[in-house]
Amino acid sequence: MAEPIIRMKNIEKHFGSVIALAGVSVDVHAGECHCLLGDNGAGKSTFIKTMSGVHKPTKGEIIFEGKPLDFADPRDAIAAGIATVHQHLAMIPLMSVSRNFFMGNEPIKKRFGMSFFDHEYANDVTMREMKQMGINLRGPDQAVGTLSGGERQTVAIARAVHFGAKVLILDEPTSALGVRQTANVLATVDKVRKQGIAVVFITHNVRHAMAVGDRFTVLNRGKTFGTASKGEITPEELQDMMAGGQELAVLEGSLGGTV
Repeated sequence: MAEPIIRMKNIEKHFGSVIALAGVSVDVHAGECHCLLGDNGAGKSTFIKTMSGVHKPTKGEIIFEGKPLDFADPRDAIAAGIATVHQHLAMIPLMSVSRNFFMGNEPIKKRFGMSFFDHEYANDVTMREMKQMGINLRGPDQAVGTLSGGERQTVAIARAVHFGAKVLILDEPTSALGVRQTANVLATVDKVRKQGIAVVFITHNVRHAMAVGDRFTVLNRGKTFGTASKGEITPEELQDMMAGGQELAVLEGSLGGTV
C-alpha cells in the first residue's frame, strides 16, 4: 500500500492536568474514507482539531505527504490542503449559495479600475460543482437557508473540494439529518473518495460509518483501540468497542437480562 497522505503519530494533547489524547496514532490514505468513531468525550473533537491546526499537540508528530508539519494555526492546515467541514456549518442563511460557496475566496473582476465580485464566474462554478455532487439547485442565487441540512453539508463539502482539499475532515456530518438527507451526504462522501481525496469521517453512528468507510479507528477516553479494515470487523464489534459492550454485558447478566 502507498504511503499515507497524513500520519498522526503518538499524538498527545494535555490541557493542564487533563489528558485529552494519550498517544493516538492514525494514518489516512488518499482515496479512502477513514472513520473515526467514539462516544461523547472519547477525544474525537480534540484529535481533529489537532489534525486541522486548531490545537498544537503536546507530544507526537504530524507527517503530511511525507514531511513533518507544525501548523501555527488552521490557515496553515488549509493552505497545505487539510479542510474541515464542521457539524455547525459556517454559512450565512440569507446569502446565496454562490456567495456562500466563495465566501473568503471571492473571485474578482475589474471594471473602470474598480474591483467587483465576479457573479458570472461564481454562479457558473457553483452550479457545476453542485451538479457534480448530485444537487440540482433552482439557481445559484438560491438562499442557503432554503436548502435542506444535507444539501448545505454538500455545499460545504463541494466548496472544500473545489479549493484544493487533499484531506477532508467531516465532523459528524449526519448527526442532525433525516434518513434521505443522510443518504445524500453519504453518497457525496463516496464521490469525494473516488476523486482520490482522503476523507476523515467523524461519527458515533456505526451504520453510517460502515456504509462508506474503508477503515475504522475507535477512540475511547483519549486512547485508540486500534484500526480495522472493512471486512475485518462487524458492526456489532464496532458498537461494542465504542459503547463499552463488555461492561454492558456484565451488567446485563447481573440484572438478569433487563438492560
